[in-house]
Amino acid sequence: MELENKRESKVISKNIDVFYGDKQALFGIDLEIYKNEVTALIGPSGCGKSTFLRCINRMNDVIDICKITGEIEIDNFNIYKPDVDVVRLREKVGMVFQKPNPFPKSIYDNIAYGPSIHGIAKDKNEMDHIVETSLQKAALWNEVKDRLHEPGTGLSGGQQQRLCIARAISINPEIILMDEPCSALDPIATAKIEELIDSLKRSFTIVIVTHSMSQAARVSQRTGFFHLGKLIEMGETEKIFKNPNNTMTQDYITGRFG
Repeated sequence: MELENKRESKVISKNIDVFYGDKQALFGIDLEIYKNEVTALIGPSGCGKSTFLRCINRMNDVIDICKITGEIEIDNFNIYKPDVDVVRLREKVGMVFQKPNPFPKSIYDNIAYGPSIHGIAKDKNEMDHIVETSLQKAALWNEVKDRLHEPGTGLSGGQQQRLCIARAISINPEIILMDEPCSALDPIATAKIEELIDSLKRSFTIVIVTHSMSQAARVSQRTGFFHLGKLIEMGETEKIFKNPNNTMTQDYITGRFG
């Protein structure tokens, strides 16, 4: 297993429990995410996969009744230590949501927003470069380069989602979280996003929550199967889909439940 030796851990979750008030949503989640790979989280609706995804950039912190125990390490640093600067953490961990949500600003300003808030660009030339590079990485530059000052909301759904991906990568994060990024898109737009995910893994570590098992099989190197708040099985995507260890995983993948 030479591949195994070259892998480098990026995110390690240790015994993560999540509670919303009295209701427990996640139970003792231990998993490892490797650098420059795509990790897919699959499972039925309400099984905890999006809740876990939001633990990686502490998005659950904004929910008053949410309580989290356990540790998540990024590059061996526990992001749940009390003195962690959550703003800095979210610079490192970008997020793309289910529905495309461009700001009501121009295409240019959608991308420039993050770098200007974080003081990344020294001047307009540098900002122009960041905007162009981010749009190129999101495979959108050729489609929008002549209309940068038009509203981002005027783009098609698939283009809007790529704009949101460009916006996420404009501050050069290390990890990109994607919460069902294609569920609102048609098959052609979905294929473009999947192609994009494949090319982005060279520069970023990507974690994607998806309802589509065929999508998980196409884009990811490793897959985790969640059910009722528990991580049932995690492994190489090919093995999870062809020869899982757990019968519950097998039943879900073959459509016996879900």
